[in-house]
Parts: sequence; structure tokens; C-alpha cells
Amino acid sequence: MNSQSNCRVSRRGLLQAGAGLVLAAALPVPAAWSAPSGQYRLVATPARARLAGPGRPQTEVWTYNGMVPGSLVHLRQGEPARLVVENRLDQETTVHWHGIRLPNLMDGVPGLTQSPIKPGESFLYEFTPPDAGTFWYHPHANSLEQLGRGLAGAVIVEEREPVAVGGDVLWILSDWRLTEEGGIAPRFGNRMEAAMSGRVGNIVTLNGRASEAESFRAGERVRLRLVNASLARIMALRFEGHRPVIVAVDGQPCDPHEPAHGRILLGPAMRVDLMLDLEGEPGRRYDVIDDFYDGLSYRLTQLGYDARPPIRGHALDAPLELPRNPLPEPDLASAERHRLTLQGGMMSMGGMSGMGGMMGGGMMGGGGGMMGMGHGAVWAINGVSMTGDGHAGTDPALVFERGRSVVLELRNETAWWHPMHLHGHSLRVLSRNGKAVPHRQWQDTVLMAPKDVMEVAFVADNPGDWMLHCHVMDHQMSGMMTVLRVA
Repeated sequence: MNSQSNCRVSRRGLLQAGAGLVLAAALPVPAAWSAPSGQYRLVATPARARLAGPGRPQTEVWTYNGMVPGSLVHLRQGEPARLVVENRLDQETTVHWHGIRLPNLMDGVPGLTQSPIKPGESFLYEFTPPDAGTFWYHPHANSLEQLGRGLAGAVIVEEREPVAVGGDVLWILSDWRLTEEGGIAPRFGNRMEAAMSGRVGNIVTLNGRASEAESFRAGERVRLRLVNASLARIMALRFEGHRPVIVAVDGQPCDPHEPAHGRILLGPAMRVDLMLDLEGEPGRRYDVIDDFYDGLSYRLTQLGYDARPPIRGHALDAPLELPRNPLPEPDLASAERHRLTLQGGMMSMGGMSGMGGMMGGGMMGGGGGMMGMGHGAVWAINGVSMTGDGHAGTDPALVFERGRSVVLELRNETAWWHPMHLHGHSLRVLSRNGKAVPHRQWQDTVLMAPKDVMEVAFVADNPGDWMLHCHVMDHQMSGMMTVLRVA
């Protein structure tokens, strides 16, 4: 069974919830704790879910606590968290707490930061989240298959002071590749696919099910937290009849602003928090459209207003801006500067048009085809491929002295999109293709279009070896990954 689709996150209802916290009625949570806030037990285990909706076959999935998505982890900014992960799969796993600035030993990368969790064993993750916001968790072992079979869940770190909204709503968006019989299609890691857009699915779910409509009441202002938990699918969401305002990206508050062209761009692993004033007509429905890929637009869901009169006759008169997190500000004047170049992929005869395009323009390589970069590798960073999920004894591409400010120039020399994720830090996005980025955005996952050149900055204040990789999981597994060391 799946979690309820439109997940309302109530402050009072979630405090003191512990590991039994779920979004709605779902499969029983195995061996859940009745624990104080900040303590959770997450069990990676097989289960069944009806992803495609009523009347469709159930799917054998891998879950946390028997649910897709997994149990919501609800933490408080600046307060310690203890999370026990038990592995009931038949293969090793880990958990990566995506976007949270935590100690290196808690980062969940097998070989690099911890030994993998063997079947039947458990691992205790302990950290204190410094930042409030929307984060998520997923495996970093056999990442492509484990995430592709359903292992993902959200982490909400609550602000110290309440945010003035009428509702707090979470949408975890995932896509799946299913067979006609409802099973998850085999052949993870197809080499040809890995050299292009990655494994894009044929069904998209919202909080674990295909969604017809999400229920709201006119006159509300909701904080809508979007999480893209897909393996490869990039989304560009339009809320017809509404004007959402972006207030945070990847958990980090930004200057409130309406999205360019009315489209919220959401690459794999990215999160966007919106303030949405629900000013539609009672009883009506309004489409939420994803039109990123050319010619493949579809309706993700609808905003379904109930028939009751509006809660209020005008928009809520409250500030939209969220309180800032304690991110160290890089000193750009003294920062050391480095270039990281993304390379590889498959040539294509068809060009990319518009924003999307499942195929790319011409790519590097002799007469066509994939770059030859060693067994299993079709991508590289600065000419070096690192395949898989993480390795012990990996030499870092760059070494930073702790406390130094760093500016990275990221150059995408490929014909494909890449959401580049840095572990352990948040990046201040400075410029894209020579133009300053507005709205003061910090991100842990920056989405790079083909041929993009971006500048990002951060303070290397978190010691350890940290992964930098593309979060199109096929791209990571086939070479687009490296290690940055803070010593």
C-alpha cells in the first residue's frame, strides 16, 4: 500500500512522532520505535505497492518501513538525530542524507565513509542538522537499482520559529519503468541508455501513486515542498491558474520569486519549496503540467478545490521569506579557483530543441558513439572516470585546506543535462554562462544544461572526502563522479 498522496505536514501532529510517523494509512511499520522526536528506525525491506492506481497490478518494490515513499523523517534544526537503518534486503546498502551538512562518517558512501550495511545488519546514523528545510534520504549502494526499486524518503528539518502558512504539503515525485504486468522492468544499467538521458520511466507517481487530483480549499496559503526522487527524469512544472512563489531551493531559503516563464525546473535529487496562494474557484480543478521533454508533456495531477467557500477573501498578508540558514559566506576575493569539466556521453544525430529533448546534439568521439574511458565508463570529470557508488582509497581530484573559500567553474562539455550534487556542503550559485544568477540561491544539486558553464562557491569547512557526482544515476554509475577532499 502507498502513502496518502497529498501529504499535509502539521507541526503539532508531527512533533514527538518518532519512527512510526507515516503520511497516512499504509503497510504496518515493522518494529517501529515509540521514540522522542529525532529518533527513527528505518527498515529497508521488500514490499508491494499499487503505483499505477486502482485496478492496476501491484508492484514488487523495495521500501523503507514497508512504504513508498519511505517514512517521513521529521527533525528539528540544531537538535541531535539518531537514525537506525536495518537492512532486510538480500544485498548490501547504505543511506545518504541528501543535502544535510553532516559529519563525513555519517554520509553513507560505501568504502569512502562507512562499510556497507550487510543483509541482516544495522547501522546507527547520528548527526545534528544545522539547516532547516526540505531534504531526502536514499541509498548510496547499488544506487541505480535500489533507488529505482523505491528506496527513498523525505527529511523535513523544521525551522526554529513557525512559518506563517495555512498548510505544509509534501510531494515526493518519482518515476518508474514498469512492465505491462506491473513489475519493475529489468536491465538496470543499460550501457546505451547510460550514455544518453539515463533510465527515464513510463509512469510518474506523487507520494507513491499516480495522482488524479490533490485536494485543497480556496483561500489557503500552503507551503508546497517538491522533491524529485527520480533516477533521471527532469521536470518543468506549471501550475495552471496559479502563481507559485519559490522560497527555497535544495532546502536553502532564497529571495522569494516567481519561476521564470512560470515553470519550476526540478532535476533529479533537487527540492523546491513553493508558497502557493490557492485563489482558484471552489469546486474547480486546475492542471499541474510537466512539459520538460519536447513533445512529451503530461498532466502530473490537478489542484482540486472542494466546494466550500474560501477561507478568506484575499491573499494571506504575511511575509513569504523564510529565515536564512547559518551557511558560511565564501570570500570571493581570496577564494581559490578550480575548473571541473564534464565529458562523455553518446552522440546523437538529432538536436535538442527548446528546454528539453531526450536526445542531444553532436557529441565528442571519433565517428560517433561513446567515449572510451575504460570498462563500464562512458562519462568523465576532467578526463577521469569513477564508476559505481564509492570506493575506499580513492584519490581526490582536489584537496582544500579546511576553512578556505573555493570557487568552482563547472563546464558541461556534453550534449546532455546533468544535476551535479556535492556532498557535505551547500553551494552558492554565482553565475550561469557569464550572467549573474539572481535571487541569492544556494544549492547542493545544480542542474546543468548542455554546454552550460556555471560558477559556484562554498567554504570548505566540513572535513573529509566528499563525493561530487551527477544525480542521473546511470551517469554516476558509469563515470561522472569524483572526490573532493577537505583536509
